[in-house]
This record gives sequence, structure tokens and C-alpha cells, in this order.
Amino acid sequence: MRGPLGAVIGRYPSSDGSAQMGGNGIIRHNRKCRDVVFLVIFSAFWVAMIVNSSFGFNKGNPLRLTYGLDYKGNVCGDKHAGLRQLELRYWLNPNQVYQSGLKDSGFKLANARSICLLDCPMPSDDALNWVCDYPEGDIRLSMDDWIDRNFDYFEFLTPEMRNTSLQLQGPCYPVIFPSINVYWSCQFIARSSNMSLRHWQQMGGVHINEDIVIDKSIHRTINSPSSVLKRYMADIGKSWPVLIVCGGLLPLFLSVIWLLLIRHFVAAMPWITVALFNILIISVTMFYYIKAGWIGNDAITPIIGEQDPYFHVSARELHHIRGVAVLMTFIMVVAVLTSIAIIRRILMATSVLKVAAKVIGEVQALIIFPIIPYAILAIFYMFWFSAAFHLFSSGEILQNNCSDNCCTYDLVSKRVNCDRCCGYSIHYTPHIGVAILFHLFGGYWATQFFIACSSTVIAGSVASYYWARSETSPEIPFLPVFSSMKRLIRYNLGSIALGSLILSFVESIRFMLESVRRKLKVAGTAPDNWFGRMAFHISRFCLRCVDWTIRSVNRNAYIMIAITGKSFCKASAIATELIINNILRIGRVNVIGDVILFLGKLCVSLSSALFAFLMLDTHKYRASHNKISSPLFPVLVCWCLGYVVATLFFAVVEMSIDTIILSFCQDSEEHQGTAQYAPPLLIETLNDQNEMQRLTQGPQSI
Repeated sequence: MRGPLGAVIGRYPSSDGSAQMGGNGIIRHNRKCRDVVFLVIFSAFWVAMIVNSSFGFNKGNPLRLTYGLDYKGNVCGDKHAGLRQLELRYWLNPNQVYQSGLKDSGFKLANARSICLLDCPMPSDDALNWVCDYPEGDIRLSMDDWIDRNFDYFEFLTPEMRNTSLQLQGPCYPVIFPSINVYWSCQFIARSSNMSLRHWQQMGGVHINEDIVIDKSIHRTINSPSSVLKRYMADIGKSWPVLIVCGGLLPLFLSVIWLLLIRHFVAAMPWITVALFNILIISVTMFYYIKAGWIGNDAITPIIGEQDPYFHVSARELHHIRGVAVLMTFIMVVAVLTSIAIIRRILMATSVLKVAAKVIGEVQALIIFPIIPYAILAIFYMFWFSAAFHLFSSGEILQNNCSDNCCTYDLVSKRVNCDRCCGYSIHYTPHIGVAILFHLFGGYWATQFFIACSSTVIAGSVASYYWARSETSPEIPFLPVFSSMKRLIRYNLGSIALGSLILSFVESIRFMLESVRRKLKVAGTAPDNWFGRMAFHISRFCLRCVDWTIRSVNRNAYIMIAITGKSFCKASAIATELIINNILRIGRVNVIGDVILFLGKLCVSLSSALFAFLMLDTHKYRASHNKISSPLFPVLVCWCLGYVVATLFFAVVEMSIDTIILSFCQDSEEHQGTAQYAPPLLIETLNDQNEMQRLTQGPQSI
């Protein structure tokens, strides 16, 4: 059994054997580097992250996330392929599209001949329009002239070319069906133009199938899970100004304002936080209802540009946002009822926040310190998101292996070519999936590492304040925040790397198990007996409990690391024993304070989500070149970024409370129930709330 903690926290012998008391004795004792191995591992991981990202920058092309491929394997809209303004993928041969939609047919839409156009062609009311292949060979037209002629050079064709065009072998193809721009692909509407079809038949053209299959084939391809995921990633890239404003600048501003209000209006802030939280979560839920089409007529649509009211196209994105709207409704109801239930506890939270406000007033650098980790994270996220877009689009473009009859007229060889006429697709190898998962894990680990560093610096500054009997000099080191930063960088980065790694590892296990659960549910192989379902739900609950426990232990371990300079494991043991010995003393006070702070973080992140909705509802992101398929992912990213920024700044209050309470309890145990180093305001506040006796009574009387 370990002895008293006074040797660790209360006193440190100096070099001459005398006992040093106060802030200098506690904070500035002889330290050494801890958990160096994990700092080396973290550094090596960063090198691997850079190498992994370099692979994405070398192989990826974010345009692939939005635009399709033509029959040559070029990405539509790629200026390097001469397709700068040609962003829409159009399938030339309607019979190939029809054949790809038949269940018994082995023909795939990826092998149908497609080109990139500026606009989706529409049939004429009094003539037959044509769309011709890229001008090559004997067709002496530039790409600009071809575009100006609406992609039609049928009148320049030789008799042989005209004959092959009537056989639907090119180089020109009739426009029989109207088409609309659905996520940068021209989707046919199975409603042929009678006039165009009559002209086609009069010219001796082959039979063209007019079944609704021609509509469903393209629709199925556009709404495939991989295509939807690519569009979601592209949405995040297109809305980067929204991410900067709503995910970066706005939460920074709101977090600083919240800290200043806590400093000067601490008594009113818990009430304001609870009321604002309820208003914001209701507002965000209503926006989801609007975009789901359940309120008003502003539901998201897959059609880009002007929309014909007679054409209706469904998309997976609408179903997804409706599912999120239902989930938000449940969360909103639970959150509102919970916030009402804690109203009676708000006065207790106010008493605890007063102590943190006093610390912030004395150590004023704490208010602006989070800007440093904020700036580091901002730079990191810019690199991380850019690398993520390239990794997600880093598949290799290869020609498909097919045995389909896809004979077409080749303008260069001047004959019908039936060899190598298969289309192109983006192929993803397993190592790309591993690279993406590695990148996601690295982003989460780095985020937790920087948040932990910020928390440890704050804890060290507050500890200096407490153990110096709240004196600003000479006990508190000059500029305590920067002194705490210096100790962290010099001695404790390895311990922080270990703590953030453990948390990231547990979260990764939860993520993988949840992915397996969803796949089993989709495949219909989930456990159907009561024992299997119970075991599965118990395992999920246990993982959540483990995750919550690790987060709590980590936070208190960072406090003890800042105070004692011990390794992560030893600091965790000290913090755990201290909490267990005083669980009934600190639990009630600390939990309600954490709830208010958690609601404050949600207020900031919900504000980010709400303003993201408003920015994404402008014309730029709805009907123009930067149209997004759904606001779901950009809003979710802004929500997460807002929460991360709020966590950095709210840690000033959160870690101040935790550090003060842990130090107070240890101080009380070291001095027979009477805290010697506690700030007068802490004792006065706890006495006013009748908490002093409960906090300082020994375990024997509980």
C-alpha cells in the first residue's frame, strides 16, 4: 500500500535536505523526461502521416469526387485534358444505357460511351438534334467551335459516317430523350420526343428502346453508395469558406466571449447557457426539417440548375437528411427534458464557476492562451483535410475488362472499331483503404494530443495559483502559463502522447465494432436471438463506459502530470486514488459543473452548425457551380470543429475547476481536514453553499 501523497504533492525536499513549501516547492521540483518511448512513437507516426499524405497528393485528384469519366478515362472538368468547362457526363448511345439497365444483361453502364459536355442536351420540337463525339481526324473543328455548335457537326460527316451514326455507332448520336443535370451527370428522362423520334425513323435509324429502364439505369449509378460517399466528401471541399467561418472563426469568437462573460457575469451564465442551448438545438432541428422537406418547400434536390417542376428525381441524400432529422428530434426532446431537470442544480454550478472565474481573473493569460493550440490545430486541419480529399480520390483510372458489343466509329483510324472499346473506372486497391483509415486515426490522435497539451498547460498554471496560496508573487512563477508550457514541452510530451493514444485506440475499437454492426445489419446476419442481441448491446454499453472512464482518468492524470511531473501511469494512479478517496465529496459538485460546461460547448458547436446552415442556403451553394449535394456533412464538420475549438477554450474553466478541487481535497487530507493553501474565495464560496463541511469531512464519517 502506497504511503501518503504528501511526499508527492505537499512537499518536496530541496537539494540541501530542507522541505520546500508552496508553489515553487510543488511545481519546480526536480523533474525529468517521462514516457520518452511514446514521444518517439508519436514522432514516427507523424513521419508516417507525412509519407501517407504524400501518396495522396501524388495519386489523388479531388475532381474525381464530383465529376465522372468520359470514354477516354479523362475526368470531366479537368483542364489538363482540355475539358475545363465541360463538367457534365453524357451517355451518347441510348440503347447502351437501356441495355445496362436490364437484369439479365451483362453490359455495364461504365462501358457505355460517354463524353463531357457543357450542358445536358434537349430534343428539338421541330427537328432532330445531334450530339457528336470529340472532334478529331477529318473533323476540322476546334473544341471551342464544337461547343459553339452545341456539339453538333453532323452536316460535316461523310456518307460512311452518317450511315454508322444511323446505326448508333457514331461519331454522331441523336438526341431522343430529354436529360437533366443530376449531380453533374445527364440523367435521361424516359419520355422520348415524338418529333425527334419520327425524324430518326424517317432517316432510317435503328430501333431505339423507350422503356423506363433507361431512366433507372443512370439513376442507380448516380445513387450507388460509393458515388454518394464521394459527393459527401466533395461537399466538404466545396464548402471550405463555410468551414473557415463557421468551423474556425465563429467558435473562436463565441468561446472568447463566453470566457469573458464567465469572468464578469458568472452568476447569470449557467442560466444563459441552459436557455441558449435549448433555443439552438430546436433551431438546428428545424433546419433539418426544412431541408428534409417536412417544413416548407425547400427540400434538397439532386437537380443542378433550373428545375422543371414536372421532373422529379429522388436521391439518397434526401433519405439520409430525413434520418438525421428524426435522430435530432429524439436528441432534442431528451436534451430539453434533461436541461429542465438540472435547473435546481444550477446554483451549485454557479458556486463552482465562481472559483474558476477568480482564477481566470488572477491568471489573465489563461483567456488568450488557447489561441496558441487553436492556431496549431488550424494549420494541422488545413493540411489534414487537403490530404484527406486527395486520399479519397487516389484510386487508379483503368480501362474495364469487358466482352460487350460496343463498336464505335473511330475518327482517327476512319473505321468502326470493336477493340478496346470498354469504358474506364476508378479502381481502389486495399492499401488505399488502409491509408484512409490510418489518416483518420492520425487526425483523431493529433486532435486529442493538442487538446491534452492545452489542458496540461492550464492545469499547471492553476496549480501554481493554488499551491502559492493565491499570491501572485513571489510564489507563482513569472508568467505561469508560459512556465507551464515550458515544463510541458521539456518533460511531459511523452506522457501526453501516451494518454491521447490510449483514448484514440479505444475510440477506434468502438468505431470498428460499430461498422461491423452496421454491415451485419445491412446483410441481415445480425444476431436474431435474445441472448445474442443482449450480448451485443452489453458490449456496446461496456465500451462506452470504458471510453468515459478513460476520458475522466486522462483529464485528472494530466492535472497530476502538471503538478507532480510524474509519468502518465503513475499520475493516473495518484489521480485515481485521490478521486476514490473523495468520490462522495467532489462528485456532486464536479458533475454539475461539467454538465454546464458541456452545454456551453454544445452551444458553441450548435451555433456553428446553425450559421453553416444559413451560409449553405445561399445561391452559391444551391444552384451554381459550387452546388453541394447536401448540407449534412459540411454542417456536421462545422459542428465537430466548433466543439473542438470550444473544448480548447472551455478547458480554461474545466481544468481550473478540476485542478482546484483535486488540490483542495488533497490539501485537506494532508492537513487533517483543513485546507492550508485554498484561496479565500474558494472557502468562502463553499461555506456559502454549505459545501465546506461535506468536502472536508473524512471518509470515516461518510
